Amino acid sequence: MIALARFRLAGYARSHRALQPLIALLPLLAIMYATPVPAGEELGAMADSAGILLPVFAWAARGLLDTEPDEQRMISIVTNRRGELLSGIIAACVFALGLAVIGELALLARLSADPGIGALMVGVCLHLFSVIAGVALGALTSRPILPSPAVSNLVLILGYLAILLVSASGARWLTVPVMSWMKDGHHDVLMGHLPLLAVQSLLWPLLGLAGYAWLRRTRP
Repeated sequence: MIALARFRLAGYARSHRALQPLIALLPLLAIMYATPVPAGEELGAMADSAGILLPVFAWAARGLLDTEPDEQRMISIVTNRRGELLSGIIAACVFALGLAVIGELALLARLSADPGIGALMVGVCLHLFSVIAGVALGALTSRPILPSPAVSNLVLILGYLAILLVSASGARWLTVPVMSWMKDGHHDVLMGHLPLLAVQSLLWPLLGLAGYAWLRRTRP
């Protein structure tokens, strides 16, 4: 399974598709950090980064899962269905984590003050939550689930917008609480609320990945 994940990651990295989320990420970072982050706004900036980069992670995950030719995927399914499924998710997580590292480094380079180890670890946690949520969204909009590229793009965009809208409403527990990350980060209460936010931030992506696995049982 690990060898298959490495193979899929290498194939994606060699393809032009791997450049697409990176090309989207770099201008986004340039806009977000055109001016330095003021002192005292470190947690808010980290929360904003994690929330805004989620669709980039989803796009990257979907691209990786779509890159594998159908014939190669069928061979992998015949030889090891479970390994084929998990290797794609692992490879997507690894690539998305690489993008998250770039985003975190760009953020740290524009901070006006030392955020402290506590705030730094919270920022890392939020980006991990964002990566997992993005991979789940990308998997659910990948070609094995949604064969039409137009439909896939539309569902990915609408899915992210739905996450933002629901998380900003009174029913924010029904989705990944992206807007709660941002609000709590800017109001300096994020550290106190992190345990509950972590449960919500992990629950829904894991359910999404479970749904992806279930859907893949009935289709190649």
